[in-house]
Amino acid sequence: MTTPTVPPALPPLPLPAGPVLLGVVPASGPTAGGNTVQLVGLGLGGATSVLLGGTSATVVGQDPLGLTVTVLAPAHAAGAVQVTVTNAAGTSNPASYLYLAPGVPVAAAITPDEGPTAGGQPFALIGSNLQGGTVTIGGNAATVLGTDPTGSALFGVAPAGPPAGGNVPVVVTTEGGRATVPGGYTYLSLPPTVTGTVTPSSGSAGGTFTIVGTNLFGASVLFGAAPATGVTVDATGTTVTGTVPAGTSGTTVQVTVQTAAGSANAGSFTYL
Repeated sequence: MTTPTVPPALPPLPLPAGPVLLGVVPASGPTAGGNTVQLVGLGLGGATSVLLGGTSATVVGQDPLGLTVTVLAPAHAAGAVQVTVTNAAGTSNPASYLYLAPGVPVAAAITPDEGPTAGGQPFALIGSNLQGGTVTIGGNAATVLGTDPTGSALFGVAPAGPPAGGNVPVVVTTEGGRATVPGGYTYLSLPPTVTGTVTPSSGSAGGTFTIVGTNLFGASVLFGAAPATGVTVDATGTTVTGTVPAGTSGTTVQVTVQTAAGSANAGSFTYL
């Protein structure tokens, strides 16, 4: 019987002297940076520096076994860059990461598409390529809370709008450009209220009257069926002044304040 020949044992493979970078996940991201990137390799423990295209990334996590390092990508111009990891053992081989040029934003809709003139209404803007976007509603900056990872939804809070309400444009701006939301956003004015009654409560045509209340923006005033003239509203929407229209001496008429949001009884007026 012959004895089988056992081949000699192979010498162990030499371990790399420094960190080895095997891959980057994901391998691409926005030029604005701020996205989470995981570096996968060997001997990555104790990373002191991670560079993407020569720019330092923020290290947010490390695997105790030295297999992964998690970073926040820095901002960088569009294009492919090299990624390296440095620790006490040295600097790794480079891996590739692609910075993607931002796409032109698309703003398909805003929901809800209306809210109070005082602002504070949360909203979601639906579209695409909305990452890093800023939003104006009626020319005023909305508070942006963030976007979903796909850039298809942006969340925010509407600013205050025109006191009298109305429809205003909504514009989202990103690195890739600007987009306007079809239909815009409608500010809803509150119905008027009147404190007390018209002052004075009696007089002649051509005299001046005053009405005090709230939400009086854009108000008109009726004395019976006759519209008052020269009606003005102060900047706070709390005081209306105007000129008493013609009427019949000795008659008493109802005074009504009207705005786009409703009407309010302002008492009665007696023609002298």
